[in-house]
Amino acid sequence: MFPQPELYFIEPKNNSVLSNNVEIKFGLKGFGVAPAGYNAVNTGHHHLLVNVDLPEDLTLPIPADDNHLHFGLGQTEAVIKLPSGTHSLRLLLGNYLHIPHSEPIYSEEIFITVE
Repeated sequence: MFPQPELYFIEPKNNSVLSNNVEIKFGLKGFGVAPAGYNAVNTGHHHLLVNVDLPEDLTLPIPADDNHLHFGLGQTEAVIKLPSGTHSLRLLLGNYLHIPHSEPIYSEEIFITVE
């Protein structure tokens, strides 16, 4: 039996105060990372949700917009620009079609402040 997958932020930490160039490092245990379009078992790719809740219907593809950032090349880190203020961040893993897995894999929501 495989361990329950865990998706989390390596950086930033919850309640961090940062500049507008926010460095984000994605952590994943018990699962693999593969680019979108590659249908490999027990893999997915990262999506960063910014200032939004989890999608209501997790059987549909994750939207692609300013609040749902896709990392379909299999990236495990990124630098994003955010305006000043407090922002919520959450990671959501998507399969090769950008759809969350049947048992959705997502991180805890964290909050950061951009100065």
